[in-house]
Amino acid sequence: MPAIGITGAVSTGKTTFCDCLRELVPAATFFDADQAARELVDLDPEVQKELATEFGPGIFSSNGRLNREQLRAIIFQDAAKKSALEQILHPRIRRQWSVEADRHRTSSEFFFADIPLLYETGGETLCDRVVVVACSPDIQLANLMRRMEVGRAPAEAMIKSQMPLEEKIKRADHVVWNNDDRTVLAAQAASLVELWRQEKWTKA
Repeated sequence: MPAIGITGAVSTGKTTFCDCLRELVPAATFFDADQAARELVDLDPEVQKELATEFGPGIFSSNGRLNREQLRAIIFQDAAKKSALEQILHPRIRRQWSVEADRHRTSSEFFFADIPLLYETGGETLCDRVVVVACSPDIQLANLMRRMEVGRAPAEAMIKSQMPLEEKIKRADHVVWNNDDRTVLAAQAASLVELWRQEKWTKA
């Protein structure tokens, strides 16, 4: 079965789309890059050492937990620090999900990789199909401001720090639009699953 990459931009609805896919194909395997990143910074001593070297030991609290808000503030103000963080985490995350993708090619079930920076890290080369979850700029901005509890200016800066969504849309195999309610997104997910089931990789 195929490896299908799910990407988009901050607050466009990737998580909700993946939830829809989980309901449609409960036997599928999902890889969540954000979760993998959290596990790396919380559990991997080598990663923690590299983070402390790059950002200073103060990036960790007294109980050894990463201060994510402080780190987020640093990387959105400093492109070099953002790149340094990506160099620490992304090669490790790519190794994890590429192994999973290869292992599931002999499986009878789908493999979905939720990778926010899929195109930025060249991960599309490991996918049979890529889905970009998109929404209009005003909805994206409102979603981000509400979710992160930040003002308009920092939310806009966060969005501008990423690869333009328009560029990802141009490169995608499929684009789903999250401008309406969840039922509309779920219907698009169902249409894609039906399409993928009819592809040659699903035939005996």
